[in-house]
Amino acid sequence: MLSLTNRSRLAAAAVGCSLSLAACGGGGDGEEVSGAAKLAGTIQIDGSSTVAPLSEAAAEGFQEEHKDVNVVVGTSGTGGGFEKFCAGETDISDASRPIKDKEIAACKAKGITYEEITVANDGLAVVVNKDNPITCLTVAQLKKIWEPGSTVANFKEVDPSFPDLPLKLFGPGTDSGTFDYFTGEINGKEGASRTDYQPSEDDNVIVKGVQGVKGGLGYFGLSYVEENPDALKAVAIDGGSGCVKPSTETVLDGTYKPLGRPLFIYASTKTVQRPEGKAFLEYYVENSDDIAKQALYVPMSDKQKAESAAKITKLQG
Repeated sequence: MLSLTNRSRLAAAAVGCSLSLAACGGGGDGEEVSGAAKLAGTIQIDGSSTVAPLSEAAAEGFQEEHKDVNVVVGTSGTGGGFEKFCAGETDISDASRPIKDKEIAACKAKGITYEEITVANDGLAVVVNKDNPITCLTVAQLKKIWEPGSTVANFKEVDPSFPDLPLKLFGPGTDSGTFDYFTGEINGKEGASRTDYQPSEDDNVIVKGVQGVKGGLGYFGLSYVEENPDALKAVAIDGGSGCVKPSTETVLDGTYKPLGRPLFIYASTKTVQRPEGKAFLEYYVENSDDIAKQALYVPMSDKQKAESAAKITKLQG
């Protein structure tokens, strides 16, 4: 199993080689290389651990072409990333959910103007141990398990047809955008969740937790399931139209409901006004297909790519 860091490095290496001929020995125009070397500076990114593999791949591929630019990617969760971004401490915030009203107010108070830029798509996968016979859960059943005050401790309590198997829950911490998205879609309110589960901001910890307990159940980004196809079992979700398994295809065609979602970066006006910041954002969107595929996410639709490019232009004023 690849860790988040190793997966990001492999994705970044592949992206860098596919997108930078000069960096990978393919030769290149001397003037372009010379022009690229003029860019310099540091770009600070922080936020969602789900979006981090995308930003790390974009950062390392970009730095192959612009060696005097240092792009630093942190993972303090979506909420933690917005705290830093709205305090003016970072240039770009990775986010697996839209910015909240209180975060908008915090940015406004500091004079931080920004745009929400979609960079890829993802699905939240609900996973069980590979030895668990369950293959599908309804939204109502997930709510019964995860809603505040729930005392469900055995799969048989969820449905009499389910196995008599003690339930052990794993999930993201409360500062995670994944937590906000899941609780909002399943329990009807962001942040509304039972608290007697094992939380972690590191999705790899959740993977290992579900792997280690036959009655384990957890949720995280689809990419982690695609990375570990033989280690865990992603259950299909019935959002009202039958059981649908999470996949690249079902996320992009909208049939995986309600746990398909876009992924974002938030960039400030000040960032795009710096040459290296503008170049990085343009690189991120222009090469988004390769970045998303290599990082095991769902690429943007043509419409999303056009909207994201327009957001960068808008930031330039």
